[in-house]
Amino acid sequence: MPSATYAARRSQLQTYFDRTAVEAWARLTSDAPVSRIRATVRAGRDAMRAELLSWLPEDLSGRRLLDAGCGTGALSLEAARRGAQVVAIDVSPTLIGLARERSRELALPGRLDFRVGDMLDESLGRFDHVVAMDSLIHYRSTDIARALAVLGRRTETSLLFTVAPRTALLTLMHAAGRLFPRGDRAPAIEPVTERTLRRRIAREESLSPFGLARSRRITSGFYLSNALELARR
Repeated sequence: MPSATYAARRSQLQTYFDRTAVEAWARLTSDAPVSRIRATVRAGRDAMRAELLSWLPEDLSGRRLLDAGCGTGALSLEAARRGAQVVAIDVSPTLIGLARERSRELALPGRLDFRVGDMLDESLGRFDHVVAMDSLIHYRSTDIARALAVLGRRTETSLLFTVAPRTALLTLMHAAGRLFPRGDRAPAIEPVTERTLRRRIAREESLSPFGLARSRRITSGFYLSNALELARR
C-alpha cells in the first residue's frame, strides 16, 4: 500500500502541475519557444522518451500499456501509434485535458484512455508494460520501491521507469534551480543511488519475479535522469 509520504508528495505534485505551473508546463511540452534552460530540459525529456520507447516492442498490437504519470501524453500517443491499448493516467486534470486535446486529431480509436487519478490504482487492471517516465523522481527510494511493487503485481512483461541519480552535478543543478522564481519550481526531486534502489527493490516480494535488465542515463543541460527496466525473468 502507498505510504503517507507517497500520498503527501502526490498531493504536492497535483497542486504544482494543476495550479502553479500550468502555462510553463504546457509550453515546455509543446513546440513553443522556451528559455535556454528549459530548452535543455525539453531536449532531455525528448531523448528519454525515445529511449524508453526503444525498450518496448516496435509492434505493440494486442498489448496493454500503462503510462503512469503521463503528463500531456507524448509517450502515450507514440505507444498507441504502435498498436498498444494505452491507459494514460496523471494526477493533474489540467495536464490530462491538454493530452486529450492534443490527441483529438489522431485517428487512434479505442487505443487511448486518458484518466485523472493515481497511477497505483489497482482498478486500472493488468498490463503487459508499465512506463513511469519522470513520475517517480519526486519520491524517496522506499516509496519508489513500494510503488513499483504495487505496479509489478499487475505487470506481465516489463516495468520501465526513471529516477533522479544522486550525483554532484544534480546537486549543483538543484542549487542553481533555487534561483528560479518560486512559482516555477516543482516539488523537490529525490536523488537516489542505483545501489540503494536495488536493495529496496530486493526487499519487495512482488518484484522477485523481475530482474533489472537495462539502465541508461540521459543528461541534457538541466535535465538529468536515469532510466531502468525491470523485466520478468
